[in-house]
Amino acid sequence: MVQMDPVPDTTIREILDRRAREMPDFVYVRFHDQAWTIAEVNDQANRIANALLARGLKPGDRVALMLPSHPDHIIAILALAKVGLVRVPVNVSLKGAALDYVFEAFEPHLLIADAAYEEVLRPILTERGFSAVAWRNGGPADGLTYESLAAHADNAPPPVAPKVDDIVALTPSSGTTGAPKGVLKSDRTMRAGPMAILRLTGVQPGGTFLLWEALHHGAGVAVTLAALIQGVTLAMVDRFSASRFWSEAQRYGATHIHYLGSVLPMLLKQPPAPEDRTHGVGIAWGGGCPVNIWDAIERRFGVEIREGYGLSELVTFVTANIGGPPGSIGKPLSWYEVRLTDDEGREVPVGETGEMCFRATEPGLGFLGYFRNETASRDSMRGEWFRTGDLARADADGNLYYAGRKKETIRRRGINISAWEVERVINEHEAVAECALIPVPSELGEDELKIVIRVAPGATLDPAALIAWSEERLPHFQVPRFVSFVEEFPKTPTQRIRKAELPRTITDAWDREVASPRTARRKANA
Repeated sequence: MVQMDPVPDTTIREILDRRAREMPDFVYVRFHDQAWTIAEVNDQANRIANALLARGLKPGDRVALMLPSHPDHIIAILALAKVGLVRVPVNVSLKGAALDYVFEAFEPHLLIADAAYEEVLRPILTERGFSAVAWRNGGPADGLTYESLAAHADNAPPPVAPKVDDIVALTPSSGTTGAPKGVLKSDRTMRAGPMAILRLTGVQPGGTFLLWEALHHGAGVAVTLAALIQGVTLAMVDRFSASRFWSEAQRYGATHIHYLGSVLPMLLKQPPAPEDRTHGVGIAWGGGCPVNIWDAIERRFGVEIREGYGLSELVTFVTANIGGPPGSIGKPLSWYEVRLTDDEGREVPVGETGEMCFRATEPGLGFLGYFRNETASRDSMRGEWFRTGDLARADADGNLYYAGRKKETIRRRGINISAWEVERVINEHEAVAECALIPVPSELGEDELKIVIRVAPGATLDPAALIAWSEERLPHFQVPRFVSFVEEFPKTPTQRIRKAELPRTITDAWDREVASPRTARRKANA
């Protein structure tokens, strides 16, 4: 167990107010060649919060944010937290029905959006008769703007404030399938995740986080709040770039970097560069470092890997590996108990794979439910235990090892196959930038295996050669039958591949049982 202090009854607002009083000149955010002090951020947050109250909004009302990665987005997040307005983050890549679903499911009272997204928003706003929009960087000349909110005359501390367990955000669950569910997040749970980050990273005041995560995802917000709590500077970049990652870290003097999903494999497959060892970063923390590249990452980039596991429904990290065995997601934080269970809810023996289920031991840190979705909230629980849908095994010392998504288990000829296990092997191939294993219909019933590949820049990949290579490294029942290629994968904000959007067709794929010459060779350049 990783010991944690109790989560204090000190709200995000109180932390920001105190920071602005005690260290007003501290640079909280760097973005491009500009810097924002904590006093400037606090001033802008107060003005926006007071402006929203003046327009009739009240604590508990929902405000959707569809903004790019920019300090203005951070300020908007803090402004809402100041007065207990419930933040509804909107993925800036959404359009059409997926974007319309935000308004259908979460019914925001106000939308703050960048004018860059007006084209995709306008048909939805018109159809719904939704006019409560504050545009940033443009929009209708006579309409409400982000800039007018930020220029509000009153920069005093707002007259209302949230309590520690008030709901302050609806964080969309980050699953790759199904409609997003708004996870109820309290001020307390919003602060607990950043506290776990501080424990995992060991960052001290004056350090610098490289912030590449989109702020419409909970991980990016947690990094932002961790920096606020500890007095750490955020080196903010527009978006994740594997080719610029270490040079950006070096430019801003980053001391710690965060990784998720396929970030580390993508960095490892970049051509060697001087910045690989001169960046100054000491700790890389996150979730999803494959055990087979753990040592290679540490040796090439000179960083220490700190792995953990977390989820939207609880907090950013519920386990942490600090100095434990490579490949492990660590042990649970003292805020939680963990059980690994079979389909009937029985604990599995040490060494066997089961579904991770967590129960909070710290008041207020359990699963708070999904917004207006009692059925999904109820189905996620087994008694007091939250069912994660993720698989893991434990060793005799209590270290946990992630084993993939329960719903990504593919049944082929009577055998259950973990997509994660197959993908981590195929990702080792030097010509594979990233891959996704998905089921496709089989003439024998159940599933066949299709591996979808994005080829590394400048590489050529022969499907037959890939399968031959795989047969030397995978059991025969895990070797894919079909191989297809994509130029880019659809991704979540955490760089997870959206498998539901990949075609389940086989006409576009090389078939090892047919080995069609027509598709025997593909070249892809990223």
